[in-house]
Amino acid sequence: MKNIQLGLCCLFVEEPVKFRTTTLRYLKTLNRREQLCKLSEICRHNGVELLRAMKIVNKLKIKVFRISSALFPLVTHPEAGYELEELPECHELFGALEQTRIFGLEHNMRLSFHPDQFVVPASPNPLVASASRRELLHQLRVAELIGANEINIHMGGVYGDKTAVLQRFRQVFEKLPTGLQQRLTLENDDRSYTVADLIGLCRDLEIPLVYDVHHHRCNPDSFSVEEATDVASNTWRKNSVTPHFHISSPRDGWNAKNTRPHADYINPKDFPDCWLEIDVAVDVEAKAKEKAIIKLRAELQNAT
Repeated sequence: MKNIQLGLCCLFVEEPVKFRTTTLRYLKTLNRREQLCKLSEICRHNGVELLRAMKIVNKLKIKVFRISSALFPLVTHPEAGYELEELPECHELFGALEQTRIFGLEHNMRLSFHPDQFVVPASPNPLVASASRRELLHQLRVAELIGANEINIHMGGVYGDKTAVLQRFRQVFEKLPTGLQQRLTLENDDRSYTVADLIGLCRDLEIPLVYDVHHHRCNPDSFSVEEATDVASNTWRKNSVTPHFHISSPRDGWNAKNTRPHADYINPKDFPDCWLEIDVAVDVEAKAKEKAIIKLRAELQNAT
């Protein structure tokens, strides 16, 4: 078996790490100064917890970590949004983020973000496209602060014309800051955009393709799993970067009416054999989080 690094997605189920959040409804009961104080308290807490999460991930021998995009609640919201420098405890927050960056470098950790589904930069709705850009610029800022090199997104809806969406994405991408262009990755999804839909765009714009095999099985195209693995891998290798993929298993099995919901654990039979032959980072999208990683790691080692 080659070097397979299994990655944790955002949260734990057993480890004592708790990120905090708040709601717009609550913030609206406060004046602006009070809002910033409350947000500052939450963001500082989350910054400290992120560093603690990094240390736990490393202790568990996990080197690939997807960081929650909700680390700083409502930061780009049109009503309650804020700049990190506005927070009263911003110096403490920036200190924690710098410690996170240093720890990640020292322990050779691969950090990424995966913004929520509402981030659709190629949306035909100007308000959605503008909000998506704001969110991506924020993700870039945090990525720079902590040393994350990947910001992974889906293409979004088809809006009646998939070709037009892909062309609009090209135009949007060309106007993004270089740092964001260098970090952006695209992922096939389980409803609209397949590997076959995205691969040409990824090749032309030199955007790495994050291959999600569960999504591919739910939303197949002309590629086999082996072929999709190969074409996706090549979008990473041109920059000498180990490919980054996603794995999950259907909660109710492949015979269920809806195979999209994720299971608590990964069925090792769902892990493609061809992935065992390459160096690859694989985010484990399972409800049992670190427990699922530990279990899958042991099963893969026992199978070889």
